[in-house]
Amino acid sequence: METILSPTSFCPLLKTHLPRHPKSNSSLKPIFCALKKQSLQSVQQQPSYKPTTSWLSNVHQGIAALAISLALNFTLPILTDAALASEFDVLNDGPPKDSYVIDDAGVLSRVTKSDLKRLLSDLEFRKGYHINVVTVRKLTSKADAFEYADQVLEKWYPTIEEGNNKGIIVLVTSQKEGAVTGGPDFIKAVGDSILDATVSENLPVLAVDEKYNEAVYSAAKRLASAVDGLPDPGGPQAKDYKRESNFKTKEETDEKRGQFTLVVGGLLVIAFVVPMAQYFAYVSKK
Repeated sequence: METILSPTSFCPLLKTHLPRHPKSNSSLKPIFCALKKQSLQSVQQQPSYKPTTSWLSNVHQGIAALAISLALNFTLPILTDAALASEFDVLNDGPPKDSYVIDDAGVLSRVTKSDLKRLLSDLEFRKGYHINVVTVRKLTSKADAFEYADQVLEKWYPTIEEGNNKGIIVLVTSQKEGAVTGGPDFIKAVGDSILDATVSENLPVLAVDEKYNEAVYSAAKRLASAVDGLPDPGGPQAKDYKRESNFKTKEETDEKRGQFTLVVGGLLVIAFVVPMAQYFAYVSKK
């Protein structure tokens, strides 16, 4: 029993269960140094290829930007036509506050606007009749200028009391026509004959020749003379002309669409195929 329970008999067992201490980290240093050297070598080797990639990337971006710019130049006329059709803005913005003119079509000069303001403000001061002038490029909501003029009058002056002494002159430049409308008191002061003559002579005859400034001012002056009870200054003589359609034919539309598709397709080929061909040519040489 003494031999079995002696303290010295436990020594081999204790030694076998003692945890082994990890070796020093000095063995990891060569691996770390090797990785460090490899990373430095890879960084030093990158500049030999980076300038070529950067050059091809710049060429690609430049050609793509040129293609986008040219494509926008071809599409801007289409977008502009949609942007200028803003008769709804005229309705929602209400009558002008500081002037008597809303030139949404952008056809009136600064001199004409100043002359209209002087003429119409004097008329309102002396007679109490307020006339607004509205120009739009085209109409999409109404069939003609007469319906649109009535819509503007009802929108701006919803009650008879508000619109009783108000008058509105509308000129549609794309359709080469105009209209005059107003409240009951204004229509009575001007007279039906002057209204019909202004709509059939001053506005359309001068608009056909694209004399929009003269068309608007002569119409306003003719209405003001009627309100003042002065003799009618008359209007321009109607010429014999053939009214041309404002809409393109199907053949013209198909031709324009084909040209646009061809141009955009060519630009896309230049923007993507040419840089790729240059890249593959460079790679094949290496």
